[in-house]
Amino acid sequence: MAAAAALEAVAPTGALWGLVQDFVMGQQEGPADQVAADVKSGSYTVLQVVEALGSSLENPEPRTRARGIQLLSQVLLQCHSLLLEKEVVHLILFYENRLKDHHLVIPSVLQGLRALSLCVALPPGLAVSVLKAIFQEVHVQSLPQVDRHTVYSIITNFMRTREEELKGLGADFTFGFIQVMDGEKDPRNLLVAFRIVHDLISRDYSLGPFVEELFEVTSCYFPIDFTPPPNDPHGIQREDLILSLRAVLASTPRFAEFLLPLLIEKVDSEILSAKLDSLQTLNACCAVYGQKELKDFLPSLWASIRREVFQTASERVEAEGLAALNSLTACLSRSVLRADAEDLLDSFLSNILQDCRHHLCEPDMKLVWPSAKLLQAAAGASARACDYITSNVLPLLLEQFHKHSQSNQRRTILEMILGFLKLQQKWSYEDKDERPLSDFKDQLCSLVFMALTDPSTQLQLVGIRTLTVLGAQPDLLSSGDLELAVGHLYRLSFLEEDSQSWVAALEASGTLATLYPVAFSSHLVPKLAGELCIEESDLARGDGPTKCSRHRRCLQALSAISTHASIVKETLPLLLQHLRQMNKGNTVAGTSEVIAVCQSLQQVAEKCQQDPESCWYFHQTAIPCLLALAVQASMPEKEHSVLKKVLLQDEVLAAMVSVIGTATTHLSPDLAAQSVAHIVPLFLDGNITFLPENSFPGRFQPFQDGSSGQRRLVALLMAFVCSLPRNVEIPQLNQLMRELLELSCCHSCPFSSTAAAKCFAGLLNKHPAGQQLDEFLQLAVDKVEAGLSSGPYRSQAFTLLLWVTKALVLRYHPLSSCLTDRLMGLLSDPELGPAAADGFSLLMSDCTDVLTRAGHAEVRIMFRQRFFTDNVPALVRGFHAAPRDVKPNYLKGLSHVLNRLPKPVLLPELPTLLSLLLEALSCPDSVVQLSTLSCLQPLLLEAPQVMSLHVDTLVTKFLNLSSSPSMAVRIAALQCMHAVTHLPTPVLLPYKLQVIRALAKPLDDKKRLVRKEAVSARGEWFLLGSPGS
Repeated sequence: MAAAAALEAVAPTGALWGLVQDFVMGQQEGPADQVAADVKSGSYTVLQVVEALGSSLENPEPRTRARGIQLLSQVLLQCHSLLLEKEVVHLILFYENRLKDHHLVIPSVLQGLRALSLCVALPPGLAVSVLKAIFQEVHVQSLPQVDRHTVYSIITNFMRTREEELKGLGADFTFGFIQVMDGEKDPRNLLVAFRIVHDLISRDYSLGPFVEELFEVTSCYFPIDFTPPPNDPHGIQREDLILSLRAVLASTPRFAEFLLPLLIEKVDSEILSAKLDSLQTLNACCAVYGQKELKDFLPSLWASIRREVFQTASERVEAEGLAALNSLTACLSRSVLRADAEDLLDSFLSNILQDCRHHLCEPDMKLVWPSAKLLQAAAGASARACDYITSNVLPLLLEQFHKHSQSNQRRTILEMILGFLKLQQKWSYEDKDERPLSDFKDQLCSLVFMALTDPSTQLQLVGIRTLTVLGAQPDLLSSGDLELAVGHLYRLSFLEEDSQSWVAALEASGTLATLYPVAFSSHLVPKLAGELCIEESDLARGDGPTKCSRHRRCLQALSAISTHASIVKETLPLLLQHLRQMNKGNTVAGTSEVIAVCQSLQQVAEKCQQDPESCWYFHQTAIPCLLALAVQASMPEKEHSVLKKVLLQDEVLAAMVSVIGTATTHLSPDLAAQSVAHIVPLFLDGNITFLPENSFPGRFQPFQDGSSGQRRLVALLMAFVCSLPRNVEIPQLNQLMRELLELSCCHSCPFSSTAAAKCFAGLLNKHPAGQQLDEFLQLAVDKVEAGLSSGPYRSQAFTLLLWVTKALVLRYHPLSSCLTDRLMGLLSDPELGPAAADGFSLLMSDCTDVLTRAGHAEVRIMFRQRFFTDNVPALVRGFHAAPRDVKPNYLKGLSHVLNRLPKPVLLPELPTLLSLLLEALSCPDSVVQLSTLSCLQPLLLEAPQVMSLHVDTLVTKFLNLSSSPSMAVRIAALQCMHAVTHLPTPVLLPYKLQVIRALAKPLDDKKRLVRKEAVSARGEWFLLGSPGS
């Protein structure tokens, strides 16, 4: 028994000895991993490995000793977590002793020490012992890069786990590391070394008398001049080294006396990268420096920054110089001062003012902007700096404004004033009297009003911006100032059409109305109301376009200032009253005038969306009024007023749909439920009690025996119910859905039937899954099949099919695939085929009135990608199997799908689909041509290799289409010819002369936009193959 046990013990030891011999003497690498695996599994212990290595570790041949230690180190790297404290002690003593060995052994010894530095069982004191041994025995910079990196890793590991022990070394640790790092050149090692230096400083290791030495050993790399080699596997970039070194240099104020002279020297050099790096480093240093560190260097720093801003040819250097000046000023502003200390901020700002202010007064104004930028950079650093500079500069600029008489000079000065006013907005002041602008308020207002009355549009624009900034200053403008300001904005809002000032005036009115609602309610709203009254009388007389322009401008002004709840309560009734007034007397209200009022109402509704109270006020005020006007207009009368005829037109109803939809989407569910309880019964039961002025001459029954005019108002119902939140319960839903379904197949009024189909689809999309939804779908399918079979309702049934399919496609409903197949089947229909092809455009595009995310529809992400995957293969098969006269329908449908598909999805499928797209270009239908060209143009830019295989066909077809009767097709074809130049040049050169000759013809096109594209495309073809192209 004893003999058997002895044999079992010898067997694994013998195997281990064999693996050791293979590694040490046989120069094989595999046994090391095998030994490590066996140690991990418990087959051997580390002690047994050392015993097996015994002769190798004591071999007189250095290479053999190195291989032996290498094996042990590789095992330790994988098994260090298994070591006991006692084993760690012996191993460290062994490795420290071997640091004195032959230089061939050192790399393996360092690997072993790196493994031991990771040990959790490392006893106290050994980390210090290891580092002392390395500092004393190893000349690190004579080692290869990998071994130097190992030393840095050992130091990093000990700093992470044995920080207190290392701090016990005091400055000796810092000095030792300085010796290790001194002379390092490899960027991989420098990144680690910089991190170690940063940790030394940030974790408060003792630097002792070695601050300057530590600075020197790192600053010698500044500025970084490193270009990574091509195909560098390590991926180290110059920017990585720059940021790492900057973090070191800017980590402590103790470097300031050495660093600041270096930065000044590099800023004054001629090397652009050195200037940028130095200014950015100075910027970073200011975050940790105080007045004490900066005091002696401020004049030199200011001189260098001033020179770079005044004389630089680089915008980046100028920007960094201004940023550094801002940081310097901020640093001086926040430093805590002793009572007896000198205030460096005042003297620094005084120097800046002294060097810059005289440039503001030069007649030629050459250095005005650089000076202003410097002053604004300093002023933007703190409230103190802003007050000091603003109070000194503003009087000077105000004086210069009056000295100069030319508009462009005044504009420059006003823009500078504007810059200083914007800086004032950064700082808040508790005491009104402390505000530096208070003393200049009257002069500033006078100057702004002069700018607003100047004939120069550019000066007016700056004046408007300045007025807006002045108005944003709390409690600065008096009521008299505001009245004058409102008067100027009112005047500017009615300038001639081509002026930019009226647009800016409207924007400024909207901004200031939020801040001063009382002033605008008191002074501007009455003027605009009076303007509307004048316009109403002008419209009654049928005055010309100029009056109509003023009318629209007045409406735009009313909507622009509706940015505050109190103003909305004045402007909304005014707009609604104006709309009602068009229905009285002899007013000649055209379609465009009514649409303009609706557009203003929509803009007011959009501004109300952010405030729930305003949103509900708008909804309960505007919606009943619009519905009442529309219902009144739909009533049969012997004599129709002009407005009644206008209100029932398609374009006007579409504008009213936008107003109602916008006013409904942001309602809370509770308020929406109150509203739906009135509006749905209005359309189903004719309940008009909630409408204002509801004494109508007849009943309102759009779904029963109502007139065509009443049925058209279903579009307004659609706008409302399709914009409601999904969780709002709609009363009488079952009846409503059935009525919509019946009306959708009404052949007498396509507008009404389409509105009903869209409304039905919008409600289907939001309806929760369940039995009721299945019933509605079955009713819709039955209605569609009955209508498509024969009779006068085929077109209406197709429209219903199209919208129901879209509603289901958006929500990934299982029935959508069946309906899409039915739609595809109609591509072969002689009557509905072209319309079915256009239907694919509707399925893939976003709508504006129903089935929108804003209207709370269920729109799943990537529905287009899913539709493409599910249906394009069937479209392609159908195209190949279809008769020749039907193929264009398939091409049109395919073109619509691909045109609206995200290009990253299309690119992988391009090789198989490109031949069909090229064939679509030969289709006579201009819609197909335009859709296909729109699809191909981005593909020419994003997939040039695939497209270049078909360059002959592409060039021929694009040139043919550049003579198309359709202007849109001609423009798109020329844009594609431009994009073709992005294909590989060798492929295009054979076609260069042919294309240049062919593109001469569209240069004489009768349309300017076509000529413009022709010039652009022909120019690119001319340059093809030339040097630098």
